[in-house]
Amino acid sequence: MLTPTSTRARATGVATGDGQDPARSHSAWRSVGRSAIARAGILPISAVLGIIITRQVIDHFGDAAFAQYGLLLGIAGLLPFADLGTSAAVVNSVAASPDPAADAEVHRVLVGVLRIVLVMTAVFLVVAGVLTVTGAWGSLLGPGLGPHGSLAAGLCLTLIAVALPAGLGQRALVGLGRNHVPIVLQSLQSPVMLAVILLLVGAGVAAGPYIAVIAYATTFVIAIVCFLLAARVMSPAIGRAVRDVPRFRQVRGARVFNLAWPMLIQMVALPLAMQTDRIIISHVCTVRDLATYNLASQMYSPVWQVAAAAGTAFWPVFAKARARQEAPPMSPLAAGWLFAAGAAVLCAVISLLSGRLSHLASGGVITLGLGIIVSFSVLMVLQAAKYPPGMYMTDAPGLRYQAWMILLMLPVNLGVSWWLATVWGPVGPVIGSAGSVLLFQVVANFRYVRRHVLAAAAAAAAA
Repeated sequence: MLTPTSTRARATGVATGDGQDPARSHSAWRSVGRSAIARAGILPISAVLGIIITRQVIDHFGDAAFAQYGLLLGIAGLLPFADLGTSAAVVNSVAASPDPAADAEVHRVLVGVLRIVLVMTAVFLVVAGVLTVTGAWGSLLGPGLGPHGSLAAGLCLTLIAVALPAGLGQRALVGLGRNHVPIVLQSLQSPVMLAVILLLVGAGVAAGPYIAVIAYATTFVIAIVCFLLAARVMSPAIGRAVRDVPRFRQVRGARVFNLAWPMLIQMVALPLAMQTDRIIISHVCTVRDLATYNLASQMYSPVWQVAAAAGTAFWPVFAKARARQEAPPMSPLAAGWLFAAGAAVLCAVISLLSGRLSHLASGGVITLGLGIIVSFSVLMVLQAAKYPPGMYMTDAPGLRYQAWMILLMLPVNLGVSWWLATVWGPVGPVIGSAGSVLLFQVVANFRYVRRHVLAAAAAAAAA
């Protein structure tokens, strides 16, 4: 039988007595470690293949085609809000359920989410058609969009749209604690892309404007595979949800917008703050500057990917602890510092090899200066540090707080990045992004979590 003190401690998620349970902490870190090891193990192969892909694109299609390739990849970064934030409801409901395959609430959440994303699929298909037919892509993306770029951009957005419903499978796998599965599957993107590019080069096909389309098509196929795997693991929940989507009168979906709206705000504002660097450079700087930024981003973004993969694995761990009214199995703040240290080590290695890597990737056409190397390293360390506290803040109040901080960050980052781009070229937006992440995410999230944990501990001690 729980005492009042233990009940309060469980309800607030703060450990009493000796703190976290070592067994639960070990299990949670094992889940996080699987995701990190999966991403880190794939990282060298993906990096090498990415360099080969870059060299193939530049050698056979030119640096302008490579610049457009990076520009079009940025479309996905601008549209992670496409599911309207409903991914939070999927992960939380699946993680909190002791039997998600048979849970009625999980079923209602899946039905509601599928209905929402199918509507968004239709919306994006219409938008892709209108922008392509009217030729408005050039005005939206800037001079970095080359010949045939409008059609290529339309195809990219179309593939993003049709992949939306299948994305539910990846969220379900995260909630099940199997985040490493989609990570491993996503590692197939680079080898498949390289194989297709080599086939096109061998056949003499002028595919330069459509390299990004190949990337999005590969992502779509991987999303389908993840959906099928999740449907098998959670059978018959996902299959039933798909069949019940059109049964509006007989089956009501769960109300998910208490979690979805703050997640939606984050998904709209954060990409606008963080993923518009390429567009700013395309408008303010030169095509060569855009290609330089693309190469630096390609070299350092794997650090972000490792941190994101490992950090996302914390989400179901913290959600499950909340649902069971238990203390979190590890400190989110300590985990944040560990993530920052790990990112710093990875960035140091990449920086030491940056000269050889950039020469290998571009054939000496693109060189990376000290400024862009240091600024990207700092940005990656800050991005890594924010993840564990951010995953702790995935209940409704925590998501709302993060949403407001990102809304404040948006105008600051855009204004500072644009101004710095006119002064320092491609280095400027990276510095602007790093400063914004430090102030509005790292410092803000650490303060929120620390205040929450201390207040809950004091309340438990006083009970």
